[in-house]
Amino acid sequence: MAEANTGAKLCVRGLTRRFGGLIAVNNVDLELKVGEVHAVIGTNGAGKSTLINMLSGEIAASSGTIALDGIDVTQMPQPRRARAGIGRSYQRTTIFPEFSVLENCRLTAQAQAHPRPWYFWQASRNCTLSNERAHAALARAGLTPHLNAQAGSLSHGAKRQLEVAMCLATGPQVLLLDEPLAGMGAEETERMLGLLQELKAGHAVLLVEHDMDAVFRIADRITVMVNGSVVASGTPDEIRIDPVVRTAYLGEEQAHG
Repeated sequence: MAEANTGAKLCVRGLTRRFGGLIAVNNVDLELKVGEVHAVIGTNGAGKSTLINMLSGEIAASSGTIALDGIDVTQMPQPRRARAGIGRSYQRTTIFPEFSVLENCRLTAQAQAHPRPWYFWQASRNCTLSNERAHAALARAGLTPHLNAQAGSLSHGAKRQLEVAMCLATGPQVLLLDEPLAGMGAEETERMLGLLQELKAGHAVLLVEHDMDAVFRIADRITVMVNGSVVASGTPDEIRIDPVVRTAYLGEEQAHG
């Protein structure tokens, strides 16, 4: 079923997830647009991870709709959503540490192009398209100098860059990034923020992140969740002065910082 075109690449309406009597995500509306980094913030247990898992298709919504380019994908399983253009990274690194940087990216691209496991492994080294996509993604992520390095030998920040590159190799239109800055030092954080700034030009980016300084620097829009519900959504300047946000989440120091 098609949804009304709002200009959003990904449009979420009334998204809810119940686990028995617990409502983990409650009636969330969200729009992701190309050219914007849309951050979702909230304390632990606010519902951020459940939300991103519903958007990627890893868990089913109890109610509500998710539309990609106006097409309802709410019931679409995760592999089909990925092939339709919804890519994601995870809180914890999900690389193959024993493989090279290039092999990691190439295998991800190959899995996207050929979802049958037997074909995926058989053709992974010989697929020209997957190889081209892998090289292009690694170049965008600034990892070309490390193509042949073992992925497990990379610094923490470079591993996170590799995860973003692996996501890019699948050809996504929407990027769902789950705490990509976690555990990074100042220099690595700056490098990742620069990458996100570049990527938003051609993608709709959802950023779940705990680093508030980084969020307020990079985000074009911020949605604040508390106990599964959205309590505020707006520009960084609007969120800073929102009294509900100041009380529920940011605290006076950050709100006035």
